[in-house]
Amino acid sequence: MYDRNNIFAKILRGEIPCKKIYESEHALAFEDIHPKAPVHVLVVPKGEYVSLQDFSLHAPTAAVKGFFDAVAAVAKMLGVDKTGYRAIANHGADASQEVPHFHVHIIGGRKLGKLLPE
Repeated sequence: MYDRNNIFAKILRGEIPCKKIYESEHALAFEDIHPKAPVHVLVVPKGEYVSLQDFSLHAPTAAVKGFFDAVAAVAKMLGVDKTGYRAIANHGADASQEVPHFHVHIIGGRKLGKLLPE
């Protein structure tokens, strides 16, 4: 169930400020407030989706394409499309999803090491 009072919903409505770096019809991208690398940006779809699964099953095709086009555009804008980056979407408690609104972290700007500790 989608919580309309989550922080990303409030950012999308303009109730909470963000350091916006990109916006399109389908997505908003802004700097993470606790960056884990020199580049750490969140890309949020403009719609009420809890997770990647929810988004892929329920969003219109144009919204899915528009969102992932935004992810690619942001990576290119930040220059990490050439050097490499991670696009991470957490889903649920086991993945430590903190905000119940689907979003992708674009993380890069340095060597990131292994995906998960061994």
